[in-house]
Amino acid sequence: LCINRQGGSLPARCLSDAFSLFHSVFTFCAVCVILYITGVKQKKVGEDMYLEFIEIDFNSEEAIYMQLRNQIIWAIATDGLHEGEVLPSVRQLADRIGINMHTVNKAYTVLKQEGILTIDRRRGAVVRIDADKLYAKEELRSDLKYVLAKAFCKNISREEVHEMVDEIYEEYK
Repeated sequence: LCINRQGGSLPARCLSDAFSLFHSVFTFCAVCVILYITGVKQKKVGEDMYLEFIEIDFNSEEAIYMQLRNQIIWAIATDGLHEGEVLPSVRQLADRIGINMHTVNKAYTVLKQEGILTIDRRRGAVVRIDADKLYAKEELRSDLKYVLAKAFCKNISREEVHEMVDEIYEEYK
């Protein structure tokens, strides 16, 4: 069950379809699209930023580590997490949301590979926005080719795609 910002339920299937359409389009945090996630509440505890809650849908077809990855990206894109903030340790986050430590570690590893996190031996997982914009644009172009081809096959017009992108961008910062 997904909860929207106004507190009402959203149909998971509808959101899943929307997610799959845009999943590969926005792979870096500034423009990532995770429609079914409603945000991550946070509170500051000492020097570390802790995620107060992360909603994991154990009945979802999407892997748990990808749900976690997407929610962290969503938090960054919507200004819930900022450059340089420290995420909970693998053990802390796994205990807090009731999942295996290896699952959290895999999500952090994927985020590191995507240039969204760095792993510091002393500080742990630290939010880092990938500074290589040229690479990110090429990666986005590659992902867009597939998604736009699929949209074209489904008779979705250029104007409709632009409208969707504009609506999605409005959700960020």
